[in-house]
Amino acid sequence: MIMIIICFLAPWLAMFLRGKVLQGILCILLHLTIIGWIPATIWALVVTRRETA
Repeated sequence: MIMIIICFLAPWLAMFLRGKVLQGILCILLHLTIIGWIPATIWALVVTRRETA
């Protein structure tokens, strides 16, 4: 539950917490744009859900 909240607030942090440093950096760059915030959140949710399954 906490990871889902982190994915919405800071998708790059969710990537870093999962050990995906390069993806986290790319997610930061995507998150910096207003249009890229939604895809960054979806991407973080997908990575988080895939890791827990």
